[in-house]
Amino acid sequence: MSPPAAPAAGRRASTPAPAPGEQREAPYPRRWWALLVLCLSLLIVVMANTSLIVAAPDMTRDLGLSSSDLQWVVDGYTVPYAALMLVLGAIGDKYSRRGALLTGLVVFAGGSVMGSLVDRTELVIAARAVMGVGAAVVMPATLSLLVAVFPKAERARAITAWTATSGLAIAVGPLVAGWLLEDHAWGATFLINVPVAVVAVIGALVLVPSSKAQGMGRIDYGGGLLSIVTVGSLVYATIEGPHFGWGTGPVTAAVVAGLGLPAFVAWELRHPHPMLNVRKFTLRPFSGSLLAVLFFFFGTFGALYYSTQFLQFVLGYDALETGVRLLPLAGAVFAGAAVTGRLTPRLGMKAMVVAGMAIGTAGVFLLTRIDQGSAYADFLAPMMMLGFAIGLSVSPATDTIMGSFPEDELGVGGGANDTALELGGSLGIAVLGSLLGTSYRDQLTDLAGGHLPAAAMDAAKDSVGGGLAVAERIAQDPSGGPLQAQALVDAVHRAFAHGVATTSLTGGIIMAIGTVLVLAVLPGRRATGRTADSAAG
Repeated sequence: MSPPAAPAAGRRASTPAPAPGEQREAPYPRRWWALLVLCLSLLIVVMANTSLIVAAPDMTRDLGLSSSDLQWVVDGYTVPYAALMLVLGAIGDKYSRRGALLTGLVVFAGGSVMGSLVDRTELVIAARAVMGVGAAVVMPATLSLLVAVFPKAERARAITAWTATSGLAIAVGPLVAGWLLEDHAWGATFLINVPVAVVAVIGALVLVPSSKAQGMGRIDYGGGLLSIVTVGSLVYATIEGPHFGWGTGPVTAAVVAGLGLPAFVAWELRHPHPMLNVRKFTLRPFSGSLLAVLFFFFGTFGALYYSTQFLQFVLGYDALETGVRLLPLAGAVFAGAAVTGRLTPRLGMKAMVVAGMAIGTAGVFLLTRIDQGSAYADFLAPMMMLGFAIGLSVSPATDTIMGSFPEDELGVGGGANDTALELGGSLGIAVLGSLLGTSYRDQLTDLAGGHLPAAAMDAAKDSVGGGLAVAERIAQDPSGGPLQAQALVDAVHRAFAHGVATTSLTGGIIMAIGTVLVLAVLPGRRATGRTADSAAG
């Protein structure tokens, strides 16, 4: 994919954007360079979460974070990110998609600078929330601009590159963050976003054409507000309930989400220009593809969440070493993207999506073999299978989702796709992370219960990192000693390995159910093409 030569300086980018399914008479000449800018913007948005995986131990130690605090550092980004994408995508359609991209990058960079400077937990959470708002503008803008700029004949290749960038960010985020943490404090992991954002802003001004919907009516702010309340409450309840118990807050959020969804559907069905045409969910290509994206990132983010903890806490790799060991996942994503580019036109979207989900499901099931004696090699094949499956499946699913929207709803289409992605990832981390924590606590109680004071046992059961910290204190205590400390370390490692295996079994079953659902919902190849084209029109 070599970009064509740029036109003479000062030439203004063309702005027309065809509806999906139409062929632009004169495609924008610098579209491949524009794609590079869009992928660069996407890269830092995804890296903002994956780099936190390896920075979390340093942040926990320096800021004295509890498990609840650390979860909110993650959620401060996730909740606004997921909740705002649909409505902000529509605003970008209405006024300016490139303007939305530029605004989102500036807000994201501002939050990153703030996060690098603060030294209080609540301010770190606030900085992450600002970054989440910026990401909610950037993410749908990248997809809507991509579809607007590329003619249909080239769109699948462009979306494949976009998808591969997401997979690359999953591995590059921990690698770059680990490299910085070798000589710098955790604040440096925020600052890595700033120069990339600056380059993306300059690139967007020079290389990305102006684009907005033609003849779009008034924005459905009522539907937008209902979508924010519904998605935000659902993500909050999903994260808070499994991790910290179903107290008043999570239950209230779950009730609000449960009431908000039918209210949103009823509003959208009656509105003359709905935020999201919910009738699209009756189209099997669209609904099946959204299900595939949701289930896929449920399993991938959940497995990555606890696999990286095992590499760090059980196998003892530092941040940089952990990042290096995630690189095969990125390589597998590119391999899957190369395969899907060749085979999707021949075999059809359904075959590639279902095959990828099956491979990803098998990868999660392989993690059920993990035990106390497992080494990095036991994680290599599952991670490569998950990466290959991302490259194979997500691109054709995303292409189908975006192909279901006309030109004046591309931002909404991007928001719908990205909401499914983020919701799936949030569910995977929350649900599988909660199952992991419960299994770890129960197993550690069986292995070490009665051998430690109550306070020490509570700290050890809080997390694998807490258990190892208790063992370190015991080793330095004259009344304890190295033998007792080593016994606790062995118990912690064994309990966590047991948790990984049992959680992977549950995750694999859920992924398998999702694969069967997607297989049943997605129509055959010919029906997919006809339905998607009619929906876009």
